[in-house]
Amino acid sequence: MKLPRRNVLHLAVGTAVLPAVSRIARAQAYPSRPVRIIVGFAAGGGTDLIARVIGQSLSERLGQPVIIENRPGAASNIATEAVVRAAPDGYTLLLINPTNAINATLYDNLNFNFIRDIAPIASIMRVPLVLEVNPSLPVHTVAELIAYAKASPGKLNMASAGTGTPLHVAGELFKMMTGLDMVQVSYRGSGPALVDLLGGQVQVMFDALPASLGHIKEGRLRALAVTTTVRSQALPDVPALNDFVPGYEASTWFGVGAPMKTPPEVIDRLNGEINASVADPKITAKLADLGGLPFVGSPADFGVLIAKETEKWDKVVKIAGVKPQ
Repeated sequence: MKLPRRNVLHLAVGTAVLPAVSRIARAQAYPSRPVRIIVGFAAGGGTDLIARVIGQSLSERLGQPVIIENRPGAASNIATEAVVRAAPDGYTLLLINPTNAINATLYDNLNFNFIRDIAPIASIMRVPLVLEVNPSLPVHTVAELIAYAKASPGKLNMASAGTGTPLHVAGELFKMMTGLDMVQVSYRGSGPALVDLLGGQVQVMFDALPASLGHIKEGRLRALAVTTTVRSQALPDVPALNDFVPGYEASTWFGVGAPMKTPPEVIDRLNGEINASVADPKITAKLADLGGLPFVGSPADFGVLIAKETEKWDKVVKIAGVKPQ
């Protein structure tokens, strides 16, 4: 039977509309069960705290429990691989930070490719690092530190939270850009590194601002600069490092990703809800308490950030000869 031309046109239009309707329906139906955010670090740390702040807000906005699951180990690679292997349905997410971008260049034998296998959803916040010294060191500015280190090559010890961590590569970037010779001393986390910095066993450290803020305000450590391109509201009298070393920037940033091939409508839904969460004054205040500045955008914006950070740290890792331990 030959259909009238008008009916054929109606059928064609209806068929074209079906995929869009299906996508909208899936987005409206999501989520129908609890969502997990996998964190590659132990409970109680900064990454975990940020995941819990966002998770609680997302749970309220999505109408489903958002469960934070900690899978520490192997510099967060265990957690990342778990998400890469998960079903791409929006129910298993990854809390992303610079460690993921660094690992993409630091490790040659991973069972996944972070850039290829994780779809960016949304950024959350940036946290400045702080360049700090033990007060016994006779320097009060970045310029004085550079002059002191150049006059005593190889004599200053710079602590880090471990090989390949953001705190480590931030120090390596500083050494590269200034031509300084300081000895990198790696610890199993920023806590032990801070203990030795406070005790004077090491003299210099790049640390996440929230962890050191109390020590700085009480005079147990001396802050020379923050590593974002602008001053931090938490330390308004401390200059930005790029005032002394033009072009220097190194911050800890956080966001959320999902397995590649997660439906675009689910990613868009999550992006909108995370952006709305970060814009909530209550959440903004909680992030500020953690030393962070809200930092939101589209999935594509977050993808550009990840790509740029991966490229930047790839150069640092190779030039500095950083090897995984």
